[in-house]
Amino acid sequence: MILIDPPNAAGHGRLWSHLASDESYAELHAFAAALGIPSRGFDRDHYDVPAERYDDVVAAGATPVSSRELVRRLVAAGLRRRKHGSP
Repeated sequence: MILIDPPNAAGHGRLWSHLASDESYAELHAFAAALGIPSRGFDRDHYDVPAERYDDVVAAGATPVSSRELVRRLVAAGLRRRKHGSP
């Protein structure tokens, strides 16, 4: 399932959502490509999506979840990739 959390991560003067899949990276990459989300937005296990794209991504089929739920589902699926040096 494709998941998106609320745009609550600040960076580069704007707010961002995280787009992820709890099924596979292939599903995630295909969904992002279909919406024209650039591959440079992929960061380890999710795409960063600017707040102004949130409604369009949900309308395209992403399931809104909390940030905590998104991480929980990635961990449960074995798809969570942490930054090097993170516990």
